[in-house]
Amino acid sequence: MSMINAFGQADFARLPPEEQVLIERRARVLGPAYRLFYERPVHLVRGEGVWLYGPNGERYLDAYNNVASVGHCHPRVVEAIAAQLAVLNTHTRYLHETVLDYAEALTATFPPELSQVMLTCTGSEANDLAVRIARTVTGGTGIIVTELAYHGVTATVAEFSPSLGRAVPLGAHVRTVPAPDSYRRAPAEAAERFGAEVRAAIADLERHGIRPALLIVDTIFSSDGIFAEPRGFLKPAVDAIREVGGLFVADEVQPGFGRTGDALWGFERHGVVPDMVSMGKPMGNGYPVAGLVCRPALLEEFGRRARYFNTFGGSAVAAAAALAVLGVIRDEALVANAATVGTYLRERLRAVGHPAIGDVRGAGLFIGVELVRDRATKEPAPEIATRLVNGLRDRRILISAAGPHANILKIRPPLVFAVEHADLLVGAIEEVLNAG
Repeated sequence: MSMINAFGQADFARLPPEEQVLIERRARVLGPAYRLFYERPVHLVRGEGVWLYGPNGERYLDAYNNVASVGHCHPRVVEAIAAQLAVLNTHTRYLHETVLDYAEALTATFPPELSQVMLTCTGSEANDLAVRIARTVTGGTGIIVTELAYHGVTATVAEFSPSLGRAVPLGAHVRTVPAPDSYRRAPAEAAERFGAEVRAAIADLERHGIRPALLIVDTIFSSDGIFAEPRGFLKPAVDAIREVGGLFVADEVQPGFGRTGDALWGFERHGVVPDMVSMGKPMGNGYPVAGLVCRPALLEEFGRRARYFNTFGGSAVAAAAALAVLGVIRDEALVANAATVGTYLRERLRAVGHPAIGDVRGAGLFIGVELVRDRATKEPAPEIATRLVNGLRDRRILISAAGPHANILKIRPPLVFAVEHADLLVGAIEEVLNAG
């Protein structure tokens, strides 16, 4: 039955009748391609800060959702959206101050080389635009990504998002390289090794008559398993793509806007300045706004050859939402909070001491917990990860799993996550592990 494609018939039968009805309605009107989280899906009606609420007032701790990066329904962001929507909502082909205010505030957070922004609705669109610009400027078509990367769902971007699975084949112009796994390989070798892998991918593209256009990486390797250390390991790979006339795109959709706790942008941990930076999800705290910050020379060349327009990208309301988010991150010191609480959370997780926890890694409030069957062999334990994710859901705490074996807990809460929330999360993880 398509209505239960995310879980089995027996699980479906155990759901409350009202949730069975909702799932049946979804299947009937949304079709079978959508999926639900968890063996027992979560029905949500309201959000506030780090909390999500069900129809009967039940409260869930959100330790996963970076879309609402400054907290669900942050009053300042809600007010900015409502106030602007009550006055005017139009696009960038008319003069309007708010989009300029936002573009100036946003680019001021970047190195001076990155000083122009183009706005879209989604991170997928931003990465799609990055490809168009790179191909226009370099004359190449080749794209290099990591083996389990996710960069979006447009037709162009899905061709270099291997995490979408076999149903979406990679393009003939795409080459993949292993992510810099700091758990199974010596961290000290990460920079040299990753650079060598990118050079090998470049050579293979050229061997097949394909000119490289760009290397694009999520700067914390979210889908590959969350790899943040050692700092600086990206530089040899960036040097390699630039030596052949290609561009480096930092995908900051997930690690950006203060998530890593060091600065607003994940690439800053590596001592490189990208040619383009794509942003999305947390940019509007749930309002659909995304964008691409670029070196001006690229947009000068692209603009000379092409026009760009997006009806909703950069609308007055989108700009108001995004401007409010930047203000909240600044005024509530959320980058510092990500650093402080993230460090505390990683230390608490390491102190759990359960033999299934092979590694705890990450930066700021982006944390991966790798679960293994044996610490000596480091054999992945996806079954333990599945049990943990669903066991936490039953305790009303929401996280997910990532990585090539789906054995890495992906902890990525709103940036307003506090020490007491970290304690709740770790306590529940201990309960589930010890119950097994």
